[in-house]
Amino acid sequence: MSQTASVSDSTAGVSMLFVAFELGWTRWRLAFGSAMGQKAWQVTIPARNVLALGEAITRARKRLGLPCDCPVFSCYEAGREGFWLHRLLQQMSVVNVVVDSSSIEVNRRARRAKTDRLDAEKLLSMLLRYYAGEKKLWSVVHVPTPEQEDGRHLQRAIRTLKKEQTRSINRIKGLLAGQGVSVKTGRGGLIEALDSIRIWDGSPLPEGLRRRLETEVARHGFVHRHLLDLESQRDARIRQGRDRTAEIARRLMTLRGIAQAGAETYGREFSWRGFKSRRQIGGLVGLAPSPYQSGDSRRERGISRAGNRHVRGIAIDLAWIWLRQQPKSELTLWYNRRFAPGSPRLRKIGIVALARKLLIALWRYADFGEIPKGALLKKNAA
Repeated sequence: MSQTASVSDSTAGVSMLFVAFELGWTRWRLAFGSAMGQKAWQVTIPARNVLALGEAITRARKRLGLPCDCPVFSCYEAGREGFWLHRLLQQMSVVNVVVDSSSIEVNRRARRAKTDRLDAEKLLSMLLRYYAGEKKLWSVVHVPTPEQEDGRHLQRAIRTLKKEQTRSINRIKGLLAGQGVSVKTGRGGLIEALDSIRIWDGSPLPEGLRRRLETEVARHGFVHRHLLDLESQRDARIRQGRDRTAEIARRLMTLRGIAQAGAETYGREFSWRGFKSRRQIGGLVGLAPSPYQSGDSRRERGISRAGNRHVRGIAIDLAWIWLRQQPKSELTLWYNRRFAPGSPRLRKIGIVALARKLLIALWRYADFGEIPKGALLKKNAA
């Protein structure tokens, strides 16, 4: 049955079962219903128990007096479980939607009752309203294919290792600073040999500190080698790939200021999401405004941050790089007019706005070939 089916169809002779999942680590709570205003029947099953899930759906059909072959519609909040449950439900012929948890309406009382039972009932009532026609009730997550989801891991692993590498370097610097020592780090290495380091009074490193530094240096070396290996894999995938992701990445890299990290990340996101508007682009990274207006009160509460944090981090980094590498582009000139003369806080606010504009411009270049106005291509670009 199509996802556009309406709850009102049940009055036309088509019975339907609706189920909302409240997912925990050890237990799942399932709330079942078949009509608006009906008291939900709830059951708890062991988490990730596929057989128990099938049995619960069968029991719910009998308890609610529904045919054993009636269609089932379900929902759960996007979170730790990811999308494997969505794919499982599809194999079970269940029409499922994964819901952005930040888009779910909540009671605004300062002290409100909150239990898994109440959460499951609320989610079930919203599911019924969604299929009754309230399509803007919440935001439904665009679920990637297993291949598309798996392709994200390489760049995210690189980003995680870079953060770990930075933490390791800062930890070593901090340990040495406590002994009056300042060190320099190189691009490929870390610090000079530990034997040559002398603390504030000219004596060698204390034994305990030395052992700890040796552990940190070894950890940094492992992370750095692993990072170089993953970056080589990423670069080879961009050069040799024949899929749409690699094609978009190579196109983006023809722009000055766009390197492998940003090109691969954007290429992967642009290739399967099928964006249709600028609003959808802003929603992806959470760089969308959150205005507040009530009566005579009007204020802007900043960006929503409800989107993909990995892509948002890349977007902010690329915005700073764009200012240096594309000084004559229309986007850079706009930023310089509006924010460059201001305070550091205003410039940070401006970089967020620039990141959103740049992301939209790169999407247009990736999908439609529209080069951002005033942007320069690399000299070796085809």
